[in-house]
Amino acid sequence: MQIITASQALTPQGWARDVQITIGADGRIESLRPMITRADAHLDMVIPAPVNLHSHSFQRAMAGLTEARGPDPADSFWTWRRQMYCFLDRLEPDQIEAIAAMVFMEMLEAGYGAVAEFHYLHHAAQGKGYDDIAELSARIVAAAQQAGIGLTLLPVLYQWGGCDARPLMGGQLRFGNDPERFARLHAGAAQVLADHGHADDLIGTAPHSLRAVDAAGLEAALALCPEGPVHMHLAEQQAELAEVEAHLGARPVEWLLDHHAVDPRWCLIHCTQMTKDETRALAATDAVAGLCPITESSLGDGIFNGVTYLGAEGRIGAGSDSNIHIAYFDELRTLEYSQRLRDHGRAVLATQAHSTGRRLIDETLAGGAQAAGRASGALAPGYLADLVGMSTDNEWLCDRAGDVALDTLIFGGHGAHCITDVWSAGRHVVQHGRHRDRDAICRRFRATMAQLRDET
Repeated sequence: MQIITASQALTPQGWARDVQITIGADGRIESLRPMITRADAHLDMVIPAPVNLHSHSFQRAMAGLTEARGPDPADSFWTWRRQMYCFLDRLEPDQIEAIAAMVFMEMLEAGYGAVAEFHYLHHAAQGKGYDDIAELSARIVAAAQQAGIGLTLLPVLYQWGGCDARPLMGGQLRFGNDPERFARLHAGAAQVLADHGHADDLIGTAPHSLRAVDAAGLEAALALCPEGPVHMHLAEQQAELAEVEAHLGARPVEWLLDHHAVDPRWCLIHCTQMTKDETRALAATDAVAGLCPITESSLGDGIFNGVTYLGAEGRIGAGSDSNIHIAYFDELRTLEYSQRLRDHGRAVLATQAHSTGRRLIDETLAGGAQAAGRASGALAPGYLADLVGMSTDNEWLCDRAGDVALDTLIFGGHGAHCITDVWSAGRHVVQHGRHRDRDAICRRFRATMAQLRDET
């Protein structure tokens, strides 16, 4: 049992002052009650830790490597993707694990309590299978164990190079499976998670996209996980829209909603290319829109229609996707600023009841937990103790409280500097602003990066 006290805490009922939080041995919040005396673990402010609902951990090693213009004068997501395929062909299992451990550590230090890993790197170079089909899933689980982060593992089905069912080529071969092979991989990944994961970890399924998975493959992927989370890229790029419409006869959101009973288990990633009617229709399903504003900005995906979606009571969560910059508060600021730039306004996602920061925090806490199938996102008895503790006695927050403090964390640009402690399902993994195993994880990551540099 752990006891934490806080001068202020964000509860489902709103801000509470002088709170005592008791964490049980099962990693769940046992009670919240008024503080009588300060515990040894006393914090200025506590909020729930969000779930990072979309991550490709291996791409962290590419940060800074794709910012020069390639031979194509119209550099785009598609030229970036070709560079990504060339890079990943060099990655070995030990390196993949080291990179993932670094990413998961950085997520925890940024305030995330758990991650939904959209895991599509399954095989060796040229698609050659490992002796254990779930080898690379096991490496993701091992990295999450080392970091202590909660994990929703999402093995990805990737069948084709496009809607015309063209064969996979080059780097894509490391992703590729037919439905039968994917069923074996998914079963192996589920077993690894059951044998070696945390008690709070779980598995879902991820048909990659309508470009990479055919109708039969999508059905097969859904059948493997009839109750767990379902994640899928959807309506990310204009060229994707044109390809899907040409081959399937409908735009991506339109086709998916016409052919599947999309419900709260689903998380549709990006959705930056939707009409207003599609936006409202997707919101009505109670699925989560998985937003990754930093990556979406980096890749030129477009701007998510947050005003219409949230206005229709749609659900959202935040993810770091390519992991070029892992910063929860910066994701939220980038989302709001994108709306302001498009609409020429300010405080676009605020409401009469809540400031911009408070609304974004509330929405992404609930949406991220839903998307990961995780009992987190609230400071309440029975919920997993995914907590972020912060100092307000500094030059960045200047002892601000409540919603004003949240707005300052997001829009002041220094929110991560205020994080002192993070718990994931009661595991106290960040203390005094540092991950408990930072030095060892960083040493292994730097050695991996040196190996990759020497191979070029």
